[in-house]
Amino acid sequence: MFVQQIVSAQIKLPAYPDSLFPTYYHQRYSLFKDMPQTKGDIIFLGNSITDGSEWNELFNDKRLKNRGISGDITAGVIHRLDEVVNRKPAKIFLMIGTNDLSRGISADSVLNNILLIADYTYQQSPATTLYVQSILPVNSVYGKFPDHTKNNDIINGLNAQLKANATSHHYQYIDLHDRFMDANGKLNATLSNDGLHLLGDGYLLWKHIVFPLLYDVQEKPSLIPLPQKLTWKNGLFPLYKCHTILVKDNALNKEAKLLKTMIQNAGRQIEITNNAGNENCVIELKLSPQQNAATSEEAYTLSVTDNKILISAHSAHGIFNGIQTLHQLMRDGVMIDACEISDQPAFAWRGYMIDVGRNYMSMPLLKQQIDAMAMYKMNVFHFHATEDIAWRFAINKYPQLTEPGTMLRNKGMYYTEAEIKELIKYCKERYITFVPEIDMPGHSAAFKRAMGVDMQSDSGIVILKNILKEFCTTYDVPYIHIGADEVKITNKNFVPEMTAYIESFGKKVIGWQPGGNFSNSTIRQLWMDDNAHHTSNNEVQFIDSRHLYLNHMDPLEAVTTIFNRQLCDKETGDATALGGTICMWPDRAVAKDEDVLRMNPVYPAMLAFAERSWRGGGQRGWIANIVDGDKKGFVDFENRLLDNKSLYFKHQIFNYAKQSNIVWKLYGPFSNDGDLTKQFLPETKNWNDATAKVYKEETGGTIVLRHWWAPLIKGAIDKPEDSTTWYAVTKIWAEQAGEKDFWIGFNNISRSPATDSPPADEWNNKGDAVWVNGKLIPAPVWLRPGQKGNSENPLTDEGYEYRKPTRIFLQKGWNTVLIKAPIASFRGKDWQNPVKWEFTFVQVAQ
Repeated sequence: MFVQQIVSAQIKLPAYPDSLFPTYYHQRYSLFKDMPQTKGDIIFLGNSITDGSEWNELFNDKRLKNRGISGDITAGVIHRLDEVVNRKPAKIFLMIGTNDLSRGISADSVLNNILLIADYTYQQSPATTLYVQSILPVNSVYGKFPDHTKNNDIINGLNAQLKANATSHHYQYIDLHDRFMDANGKLNATLSNDGLHLLGDGYLLWKHIVFPLLYDVQEKPSLIPLPQKLTWKNGLFPLYKCHTILVKDNALNKEAKLLKTMIQNAGRQIEITNNAGNENCVIELKLSPQQNAATSEEAYTLSVTDNKILISAHSAHGIFNGIQTLHQLMRDGVMIDACEISDQPAFAWRGYMIDVGRNYMSMPLLKQQIDAMAMYKMNVFHFHATEDIAWRFAINKYPQLTEPGTMLRNKGMYYTEAEIKELIKYCKERYITFVPEIDMPGHSAAFKRAMGVDMQSDSGIVILKNILKEFCTTYDVPYIHIGADEVKITNKNFVPEMTAYIESFGKKVIGWQPGGNFSNSTIRQLWMDDNAHHTSNNEVQFIDSRHLYLNHMDPLEAVTTIFNRQLCDKETGDATALGGTICMWPDRAVAKDEDVLRMNPVYPAMLAFAERSWRGGGQRGWIANIVDGDKKGFVDFENRLLDNKSLYFKHQIFNYAKQSNIVWKLYGPFSNDGDLTKQFLPETKNWNDATAKVYKEETGGTIVLRHWWAPLIKGAIDKPEDSTTWYAVTKIWAEQAGEKDFWIGFNNISRSPATDSPPADEWNNKGDAVWVNGKLIPAPVWLRPGQKGNSENPLTDEGYEYRKPTRIFLQKGWNTVLIKAPIASFRGKDWQNPVKWEFTFVQVAQ
């Protein structure tokens, strides 16, 4: 077939008389015109096949609007197209044409009309994504609609043309046809009862197919952590038809109830049984003997076929892990893609630490984080609850420890015995080990204020032993973390004595390294680059937390560096290299507890760490920029990360935006002699970035030019020099002109030191600047410009991730972004104000 593309400066729709369309058409159309205008609509547009679904109920999404009219043809859609496109919907899913063909209208005419619909939609609302869905096959088996069921060959040819014209007419083609046809190329008779229209099964299959497109996720579920072995198979397990969880071992009753609740939350009714009978669709949980002594207790296998899901493991913990994977596989609540999974963790210790000593955090918010840990198979919750600021563990023998007068922040806020037991139980139910930290003898000013003695004194030791006895006999925990870092040890017997005392209760002791004079039985938690784990002759167990402090990390850099990390300097864990823990130290006061999540990359970092600690691998050393690590692997992970953000963190704080698609060209160095205002060629109209010599290309939303922990961590500039200015350029495409939201920053303030606020009318004190299409983008109007840093003043708008995004007008087509990044000296005025030579520029969703 030959199709003449419509070429016109302004596409106009043909006018049709109202009399051309039947009564029902006008009933529906008149209703559509009177419906209120809403933003972000997703419109399903078509004939009776579209009309027959309850789209917003099917997807449980109020954005979905049904604009199907039974009996409609392409001319009918054209006649009412303005009602659709004038709404400026986010997406349109169009299926039309089968009624045209049944009336003898030629395939060429149908095609031309659909292309006119596409062209007009793009002209009037270029930001709308149009999906043209293939015309479904038909089947004569029921002896109905003979004018339709004779058209399979014509439908095949028309669908081929719709697919071929997609790119040139600005739409995406969806092949529903092949997924709905049987072995003879006809509509699968089980999906219809008349050969043309769909039964419920057909609409559920439709949902499964378009779900990824509707929610902008990948075609297959984006599993995190990615299983060690995953093979996708042909076929679908119909979750909506499954009413049975088969469990023959009572030891798995808890896991079966968890799975039942999970499936019920997806809107499906299911029961637990030890005998499936003649059920066609079954999910079975099965304990299997351990086949390999080296296999982790957390290992599992998961098999999905057309009629059965089997999760098998040699422990209940392994079954639990398999259920977490199944949860991600059943993302649309309808069907699950067939697959085979064999999986186990590379590291036994996969932890997350939260400091609630400095800033109290509510129980619901703590549980929210524990739930996220469980979903991504992390298994250690490190609870740092005693500090200089406050002691927040209730101790019955010494209630003065938690009196308001002994606390400097969140006065009187602490965790009761009942609450601690509740947290321990909450963790255990999710196979997470609760690790309490009672810091000693350092970070103990609150103890001294309350008790009037130093921990290392004789009387202090007596009090501490009483505290530890109460703690160890009250709470069922296998570990006690004693900290023991950042303090002068004046009593050399203190750490060994406290360690032996805790061990006498059957608990293992953990301490920070570098830290106290530990015994070999103490597990070391590495917090900075320390070689003790290399010289211990494999006698000392250790946990890696080096460069895993989230409060020091830019959100975009955090995901990059954690994804690329090699924990414990090993591909996989062993008897001494246990794994790692990411740490959240909100040293600076926060206005409200959720600001800890808002101002730090808690969830994106947690998912990146879950991936790395489960899968193992990574690169030695520390990676700050994407191009210095596994770029291909990072792109794949980022896509999965963003899918998980979209699907599972809709109502939670998740500070991350896509960055692997941003490519910068760096130009420099230009010697500025310490004058940060000095201008160079890239700032002039005579400069052409296309012909200028490029130093290198970098990828990312945040580019670290020189890391503030250099030379330990490498930046983009190989040999950075002070008194230089660098420039960076990238291009941004916009489908239509308009304002967009951007994160922009030049000094991501750590939430640990008392860093000064930026000066008025400047991004920071280094003279950084950004232009878009030659227009200078002004710095934010800071709430506290130039204020000297104070740890008791909560941050408000200093970081791009927790202030209102910068709105920038983009022209239609390509837009040029120019970054200026000067530096005078790499020495900050004091330790509270380190020099961070970096920039962030990334578009965020509105």
